[in-house]
Amino acid sequence: MKTTATVLREMGTPGPFAETEPLEQIQLDLEAPGQNELLIRIRAAGLCHSDLSVITGQRPRVMPMALGHEAAGEVLEAGPGDHGFVAGDHVVLAFVPACGACRFCAAERPALCEPGGQANVEGTLLGGHIRLFEEGGTEVHHHLGVSALSDHAVVSACSAVKIPDDLPFDIAALFGCAVLTGAGAVLNTGADALPANSIAVFGLGGVGLAALIAAKSQDPETLVAVDTVESKLELARDLGADLVIHAGPDAVESIREATGGVDLAVETVGNENVLAEAYAATGRGGTTVTAGLPHPSRKLEIPAISLVAEERSLKGSYLGSCVPRRDIPQFIHMYREGQLPVEKLLSHRLSPAEINEGFDRLARGEAVRQVVIFD
Repeated sequence: MKTTATVLREMGTPGPFAETEPLEQIQLDLEAPGQNELLIRIRAAGLCHSDLSVITGQRPRVMPMALGHEAAGEVLEAGPGDHGFVAGDHVVLAFVPACGACRFCAAERPALCEPGGQANVEGTLLGGHIRLFEEGGTEVHHHLGVSALSDHAVVSACSAVKIPDDLPFDIAALFGCAVLTGAGAVLNTGADALPANSIAVFGLGGVGLAALIAAKSQDPETLVAVDTVESKLELARDLGADLVIHAGPDAVESIREATGGVDLAVETVGNENVLAEAYAATGRGGTTVTAGLPHPSRKLEIPAISLVAEERSLKGSYLGSCVPRRDIPQFIHMYREGQLPVEKLLSHRLSPAEINEGFDRLARGEAVRQVVIFD
């Protein structure tokens, strides 16, 4: 069959993307799903900094690639296999296709799945296959096993999680990355620090604000939000932040004056300098969690003695340390109970023709989560 996908041919094209148009809407041949694969009609897909980082070259990937990794849709066809999906199922797609059999999957750490990680690096589905082709047979690689900025996609069944049929697709899409990553960074990776008297979130994009609402659900005495964009700080205040701080040279001192150093700090920017600030804002015995993805060449410098003398912890969080088939239903339950107001993260609804413009908006910090609607 045919699908219209959003294809990046070369990384590093300068903005504004609405003018340079690094992303093309291209009709591709899409092969039928194979063993343990699903054909998905994509109904909504989010724009994420992880996509932007591929466009800019901060996260190098094999080209050409059909982008997009945060999405919800409907199963149109289920390939052979004992995967439990049937046509008509509504699903959220997760960006690590966990094999379920490697040592990390066996330890309930699917974010570290070795076959899934290798497939993502190589731009294939979990089974090693590529299902997208240009006219003439040129392969187009899959972004994180999903390639969600398309009207249809073939994915591994290991990338899909069933969701209730009555959950709106534009809201559901956010559970595939922003909520998994942000809420998981607090509730899973930072679990040893909970309950916490004080929590700080550095960076208030979709992931950061998901972390903020998850932190709010834990009812800390002081919830701190840090960003450079005033509108995001205002939104953080509306979402329950007790203290909002404009990022800058005085941010750490302000946090420490107010809290004595927070029990849990979560960094979502993907910048080593911001991570150093989040660590510096963390108090004795506290935990610093980073969910951002800096360029692979960047290094972090911290006072090494503080890890021992202050019993500090520094943790990385990928996929929010989540088990998607366990945590997505739990996060949806929390959303429906009013504990995670995910709908407030949705700042823009776009058509596929507006994707380049949407990434400009994301790069300027003018959006939280933008969702592309596929009719």
